[in-house]
Amino acid sequence: MSARVVAVDVGTSAVRAAVIGAGGQIVAQRRIARTSGLGGDTFDAGELERDVRAALAGVSGGPAPAALAIAAHIGTVVVDSALRPLGRGGGWADTQGVARLAALGDATVRRLLHAAGRPALTGGALAHLLGMEPGPASRAHAVLSPKDFLVAGLTGRLTTDTISAAYTLASDVRRREWNTGLPAEAGPAPVLLPPQSEPTSVVGTLSAEAGAATGLPTGLPVIAGGPDGSVGIGLLLGGADDVIADVAGTTDVVGRLLADPGDVPEGAVLNPSVLPGRFVAGGATGLTGGAVARWRSLVGTVTDDALAAVPPGANGLTVLPGMTGARFPTWRSGTRGAVLGQRPDHDAACLLRAAQEAAAFTVREGMDRLDPSGGLPVALAGGSSRSAHVARLRADILARPLLISPEPDVTLLGAAALAFIGSGLDTGLDAIRARLIGTPRRIDPDAARAARYERLHAHWLELRDATDELSTASGAATG
Repeated sequence: MSARVVAVDVGTSAVRAAVIGAGGQIVAQRRIARTSGLGGDTFDAGELERDVRAALAGVSGGPAPAALAIAAHIGTVVVDSALRPLGRGGGWADTQGVARLAALGDATVRRLLHAAGRPALTGGALAHLLGMEPGPASRAHAVLSPKDFLVAGLTGRLTTDTISAAYTLASDVRRREWNTGLPAEAGPAPVLLPPQSEPTSVVGTLSAEAGAATGLPTGLPVIAGGPDGSVGIGLLLGGADDVIADVAGTTDVVGRLLADPGDVPEGAVLNPSVLPGRFVAGGATGLTGGAVARWRSLVGTVTDDALAAVPPGANGLTVLPGMTGARFPTWRSGTRGAVLGQRPDHDAACLLRAAQEAAAFTVREGMDRLDPSGGLPVALAGGSSRSAHVARLRADILARPLLISPEPDVTLLGAAALAFIGSGLDTGLDAIRARLIGTPRRIDPDAARAARYERLHAHWLELRDATDELSTASGAATG
């Protein structure tokens, strides 16, 4: 056994695998772009498994690693007794069966949401099962998250971690176990749910078949792992409860450690932390970085210098990024994207700058819910943290100090941290964080720009709310 581990990050757009040394050095890595599930609604689970195995094969060889851990986006994969997917998997934006779950009645839904630590019905395994066709549903053997499905294929073991379990709507997150009070009307979920484990637990070993397919050693310990955003937040925060984490990718996933699960801010999701006995309040904001990327794909490349030259407010142009609905903290499923105030003199730089501002405005709404005092700094990582312009913009709009992670890929490194702890090579998340991501760089907000963005944010919220009302009214009229 060597002082290195294998980590896998399954994102919406790509799968990444890496061999990571104890000092944080990446010994080998492989990235495979995904072609299924880019919208977040559904994905081909079999194709995902093939992509992950190919990525693992691309980093195999050399000294035997100590363990393997996977972090992956949330969702649902229903499998038969041979662990084959029954239909397409549900992605992070999957709403299959939500209407049927809501039809169980307000009182039942409130009990489910409270136990699960959720502020609103947005999907999950419980809803997904209710929405399945009778034929496939009758052959269901287990309901898994995408990460659990991958672990099952590598080890032959059915298991889940406590954080992924929370997203099913069938778990009691405060007790870290399945909810024994599920109503019979909620369907067959209780008999299909695998045992829960802490994210750092060893849940199986690599099978001979998976070893032959990936080139990794048979018997390699496999760690439970967890959802990508939660794993990244776990590494960013460590044991600190005086910082808010923001993993900025396709969506921003924000969170703050809680010692008491009774102190959940309104609208926040309550999740178990990757640390035993601790909890995280926060949630995914919906499309933020994904909306910016969408506009960039339409208007072409614009340099950071050109974007930074656009003044606050993007010369009167406003973008609403919620193309697939708003999540934390407002949970408005009907929210849709929009461009407002467009004039002939607005160019591509104005549009992208407005989209970047909109992403930060969305994040600020969640930050202010987690910390109404406005005083806590924000630990920022993810793709957006690579840009000095975006980091400066975020500091000014959030009106908080930013602590920029030197390593943006905290989901991949967070999976490695879980593997180090689970393998016994390490015990403390704070010490691992220092080695894997180093000392953050601090950016303080500019007082004048922050004051201007305070007014612009208030105006943006008014436009967002008015547009939501108009969309709701239009939908009712055409329905």
